[in-house]
This record gives sequence, structure tokens and C-alpha cells, in this order.
Amino acid sequence: MSSSAPLFETIEPDEPEYEQRTSVPGNINPPPPTQSGGPRPTQMATNPGDAESGIAGILRQSAHPLVLFFLYFFRIAAITVYILCGFFISNYVLSSVIVVVLLAMDFWNCRNVAGRRLVGLRYWNQVDDDGESYWVFESRDPSRPANPIDSKMFWIAVYTFPLLWLALLIVSLLKFNLSFVPIVVLALVFNVTNAIGFTYADRDAKQKWANNLASSGWNMGMGGLGGQILTGVVKNSVGRVFG
Repeated sequence: MSSSAPLFETIEPDEPEYEQRTSVPGNINPPPPTQSGGPRPTQMATNPGDAESGIAGILRQSAHPLVLFFLYFFRIAAITVYILCGFFISNYVLSSVIVVVLLAMDFWNCRNVAGRRLVGLRYWNQVDDDGESYWVFESRDPSRPANPIDSKMFWIAVYTFPLLWLALLIVSLLKFNLSFVPIVVLALVFNVTNAIGFTYADRDAKQKWANNLASSGWNMGMGGLGGQILTGVVKNSVGRVFG
């Protein structure tokens, strides 16, 4: 079940500084041309300085760099502490608590802050008076598209880190290191929940966009057979691609 009203009040537009750096909302200005008139070729990072400039470039092009930074900070910190805790922390309980706290902070931040600010999506599970639980999805107004850098980096984080934790679970099982398996399973639950929730929220947002587009065809005088054809084509196309 999805919410009928978009997040007009709770999902904020991009920062004014970013709007001044873009010629079209949601599109980043192309790099300056070279002397030959063609676009400047993209170069891969060959040293730590290039890598740092690449990360700094991503943050500069982001509409919400602080939100994007903490999205990756909590996730990388949780995996880093989990892998290196045996070398620096001999106390199993202390290392487990640190990893669990980082995972909980990442789960809350991704669901309530990063998803809302970076891609304009939010979800939660709600229980009605009859005791039945269902998913609720909210999305930003389609007329305010997400920043392409924010959107790309958000979905990379959402889909990549569950795979990393799955690989760590396989390694723990192969090494018979069963004491850390509950932590990895908890990390998978948190990460997979966010991945599934935002995937369905994104699908729900696209379905709303298709319904609004189809209804706008009727409002513009495309009723009758033409309006029915447009409605059917849009709904079937979106359902085939995202269903």
C-alpha cells in the first residue's frame, strides 16, 4: 500500500549553490571544451591525489554532500571495524557492540535521511488497527528530480554493500568463524531491508508518475479512445519495465 500524497513538505529541494552550477535542473554542466573544440576526455585516477580529486569532485557536484558523505561513512566504518577489530580490539563484546551501533546508525540514516534527501524516497512499515502490517511509500514531487550524482551514488551504496556483507558471511562460514556470523546476519538484514524498501518505493514513485501522466492526457482533452490508448500504453510500459 502506498501513500497518496508526495512529500512536498518533508523532502527539500536541492541547495541554492547547486542550482547555480546547473543549467537545467538535475543536469550538471558539461566540462569545458578543449582547444580542439571537443569535450575534455575523462581520465582514470592513477594515484591517490587523482582519487582524492575524484571524491572531492563527486562531493562538489552533489546537492547534499554532507548527507552523501555520512551515507558512505557509516557503511564503510561498519565493514572496516568488523574486518580489523580482531587486530586492534581483543574484547569480542566491545567490537561487536561497535559494529552493531554503526549498523543501526547506518540503517536509520539511510532510511530516514539519505533516501529522503538524495533520491526523494521514504518508506516504512505500518500496522493498522486490525493488526495487519503493510508498507507505506512516499516520494518527492516528480517536477523536482533528484541530483544525478546523488541518485547514482545512493543506489550504488544500497545495492553494493549487501553483496559485500554476503561475501563476508561466506568467508566466515568457510573459516568456521561462527562467533561473528550473527553480526554479519544482522548487517544483511539491515542492508537488504533498505535495498528492498527503496526498490519498492522507487517502483511506486514511477507508477504514480505513469498514472499522473495518463490522467494528464485526459485533462488535456485526450479523452475517449485516444485517452484510453495512452493510459494503457503508459501503464503497461511502466509495469513491464519496473514490475
